[in-house]
Amino acid sequence: MTTEPAAFEAQTKAYWATLDRAQEEAKASIIDPIRPGFEGAWKGIAPRLSTDDVPTGVPEKALKAVAKALAAKPDGIAAHKTIEKIVGARGTFAKDERVDWAQAELLAYGSLLADGARIRLTGQDVERGTFSHRHAVVTCQKTGATWNALAEYAGSTGGMFHVFNSPLTESACLGFEYGYSLNDPNSLVIWEAQFGDFANGGQVFIDCYITTGQTKWRRASAMTLLLPHGNEGLGPEHSSARMERFLQLSDGDNICVCSPSTTAQVFHLLRRQLKATWRKPLVVMSPKSMLRLPAAQSLGAEFVEGSFRTVIDDEKADPKAVRNVWLCHGKFFHILDAKRQELGDTANAFVRLEQVSPFPEEALRAVLARYPAATVGVAQEEARNSGMYRYVQAQMMDRFGINPACRSRVECGSPSTGSEKMHKKEEAALVDSVFASSDADGTLFESAPTATEAKAGAKTASTRS
Repeated sequence: MTTEPAAFEAQTKAYWATLDRAQEEAKASIIDPIRPGFEGAWKGIAPRLSTDDVPTGVPEKALKAVAKALAAKPDGIAAHKTIEKIVGARGTFAKDERVDWAQAELLAYGSLLADGARIRLTGQDVERGTFSHRHAVVTCQKTGATWNALAEYAGSTGGMFHVFNSPLTESACLGFEYGYSLNDPNSLVIWEAQFGDFANGGQVFIDCYITTGQTKWRRASAMTLLLPHGNEGLGPEHSSARMERFLQLSDGDNICVCSPSTTAQVFHLLRRQLKATWRKPLVVMSPKSMLRLPAAQSLGAEFVEGSFRTVIDDEKADPKAVRNVWLCHGKFFHILDAKRQELGDTANAFVRLEQVSPFPEEALRAVLARYPAATVGVAQEEARNSGMYRYVQAQMMDRFGINPACRSRVECGSPSTGSEKMHKKEEAALVDSVFASSDADGTLFESAPTATEAKAGAKTASTRS
C-alpha cells in the first residue's frame, strides 16, 4: 500500500515530463513563424502576388480548335432550337469578329484544358449558366441525354472538366470546393453564385478559410468565385455581391477582387489564375446585363495577344479637354459611356479599375499622368457605403494624396431598392450627377487637388458630393 502513492506520483511526473519535452521540441522546430508551405506539388509556386503582367494570349489556331470542339454536338443530341443556334455559333473564331461573354469564358476553359489543366465549376444552374448564357452542358429534348463539349475535349488533351449543378447550400458547396482547390496547383476550381448576394450563405468559409488560409496555414489556392453583381432593378437580394466586404478582407496579397468590363478581360483573367507564378483566390464581380451587351464584346484579336489589364484608360477621352477623371468599374462604365455619347460630353474621362484589389497603383499612376490638370473622383452605381468607394478613397489618399469626390447612390443598409421604378429613377439621377459641371454644383471637387498637385505632395481636404 505504501508504494502505490509513490508509483502514481512517479507516473504523473513522467507524463508531465513527456509533455514538457514535446513542447520544447515544438518550440525549437519553429525557427521562423512563417515557414515555407509551398512543397510537394506546390513547389515552385510563388508565395507572393506579383504585379507583373502575366501573358495569357492564345494562338489563333489553338482558339479555333477550342471553338470547333464547342460546336461539335453529336447528331443524337436534339437540343432546343435556341440552344442549337447558340451552340452552332460557337464553332468559329476569328480575330476580326466579336466574342460574347459565354464564348470568352468557354474559350478560357478550353485553352487551359489544352495545356492539361483540371477545371471544376459548381454552383446553382452552372451547367446552363445562372443567366442561361453558358450552356456548358446541352440536354437532348427527346431522350434526356447530355453532351458536355469541354469534358469531351479534355479527354483528348489530358485535362479534366467537371461541371455540377448544386443546390442552394452555399456553405457546404463552397467549403468542399475550397478544400478541393488546395489539392493541386494546376486545378482551377470555380464556384458561381446564382446571384452575388448568395455568397452570404458561405460567408464563414470566405472569412475563415478562403481569405485567410495562406496567412494561417501557408496554404495557397486558386479558388475562384463568380459573383453576379450589379443594380438591375431586380431587388435587394439580386443586386450586390458586396464588393466592400471582400475589399475589407483584402491585405493586398491574399486575394484578388476584380470587375472585368469586356469579354477579353474575363478571358485573360480566368487564364491568369493558372498561368501566373502565384495562386491566389479570385473574386469576380460578374456581370448580368453585360452578358449580352454588344459594347462589352471584344474582338478576337484581343484574345490572341495581351494579358489582363488591371486598369483601362479612357480611349475616347482627349486629355486636353478632360476636367474630371472618374474611376469606375463593371457595367456602370458602359452606362456612363453611353450617356457621354448621347450628350457629346468631352469634359469627363472614365477610367476602369478592372482590378480593385490588390490596388493597381503603378498602372493607375501611369494613366492619371495623362490628365495632369484634371480632378479625380469615384463613380459607382452602388450605395456610398458599399462598392469600392471607401476602399479606393483610402488607397488614393495614402498613395496619391488625393481625396476623391464620389458619385454614388446614397448610403443605405440594403443593397438596392425593391422597386424597379425607384431603381430607374435613382440611376437616372446618379448618371446626371456624374455629368453635372462643377459650376452648377460648387461642392463637386471643392479643394480636391489635381494629379500634378498631388505628385508635388499636396494634401487635400475632404470633398463632398
